Amino acid sequence: MTKKLYYTDSEQKQFSARVLKQEQGVEGNWYVTLSETAFYPTGGGQPCDTGHIQGIPVIGVEEIDGEIRHKLKSILPNHDHVHGVIDWERRFDHMQQHCGQHMLSAAFANVFQFETVSFHLGKEVCTIDLATEKLGEEEVKEAVKIVNKLILENRAIETKWVREEEISQYHLRKKPSVKGNIRLVIIPDFDQNACGGTHPKSTGEVGALKVLQWERHKKQTRVSFICGERVLEQFDRKHNTLLNLTKALHSPEHELLHVVEKRLLKEKEAQIEITHLKEKLLYFEAKEMIADGELIIERMFEERSFKELQQLAQIIVEQNPNCTVFFVSRNESRLQVIGAKGENSRTPCKKPILKALTFMNGKGGGTERFVQGGGDSNGSSSEVLQYIRACVQEEEV
Repeated sequence: MTKKLYYTDSEQKQFSARVLKQEQGVEGNWYVTLSETAFYPTGGGQPCDTGHIQGIPVIGVEEIDGEIRHKLKSILPNHDHVHGVIDWERRFDHMQQHCGQHMLSAAFANVFQFETVSFHLGKEVCTIDLATEKLGEEEVKEAVKIVNKLILENRAIETKWVREEEISQYHLRKKPSVKGNIRLVIIPDFDQNACGGTHPKSTGEVGALKVLQWERHKKQTRVSFICGERVLEQFDRKHNTLLNLTKALHSPEHELLHVVEKRLLKEKEAQIEITHLKEKLLYFEAKEMIADGELIIERMFEERSFKELQQLAQIIVEQNPNCTVFFVSRNESRLQVIGAKGENSRTPCKKPILKALTFMNGKGGGTERFVQGGGDSNGSSSEVLQYIRACVQEEEV
């Protein structure tokens, strides 16, 4: 059985051990088991350690039926004894996030009676799911304040193994899911919880905790947070963004929100004006098309907004209810067709357009007065328009 060095000293970065076994797993990767290891296997919401054994990268660690398997990038040459080194930066980050989660979950439970249902330690962001559908800003602020005060107090973190029958002596935040000997992680006068993960030796090592956001998720609330070095990295990124914005907008930091809101309002007003002007242009365009008194108006377009063409077709038949409109438009590799029939027109639009959609392997639909569709076609606009024209002639015969 492998001795778990990460439980005796969570800050041990390297070790030596005897090779117990080396085999190839079902996925084709080689794995090795050792007499002792500092590599923490995936479990309890915490990802595994990575690092090297005898210079060979360890790409995964898992515990299966009591056996800790170190998944290797390549086969380990014949060695009775090996030297292992964990990726300390990754391990310490995991310790900070996991301990931060304990404190945050305890703060929500102790003050607001919100139980943590699940925990995920991600590469960039961690999350906990709270057993409540409602979570307010003041509650989040209070929980974060409690945690960061606890970090500043630098309280020692205790770990101990207890028998199952001794559990009743402790005020655990959550009932253990394991049996037999149970490992407890204890922050004195604040939290007691069963946990098999790695933790720092004091709360101060967590550095800081910051909640990023919270949202309702499946009748619960998902809280996203970060701890330690991740807080500094997040601060650097956001500070740089803020500096760039102040330069780009020529505004001091305290006026940024006002400046952005003002610009967004101007942009919205400008967009309304542009839409109004485009609509006017469509009426001018429609007037030109019906000027010759044609009863069937056919046009081809390239890279034109389909929404604009829909509006244009409707304007034309409103202005001249005696005509029928057929538009074919190409946008990159996609062909789109529109048919519109004036109230008094005798030329149908629906059947010719639906037949054309079949011809061009497209899809669409509509009413007797307005129909549209499109498809990915290698054919030309002129071929489709010619086909529509032939279909119209068939209908009129």
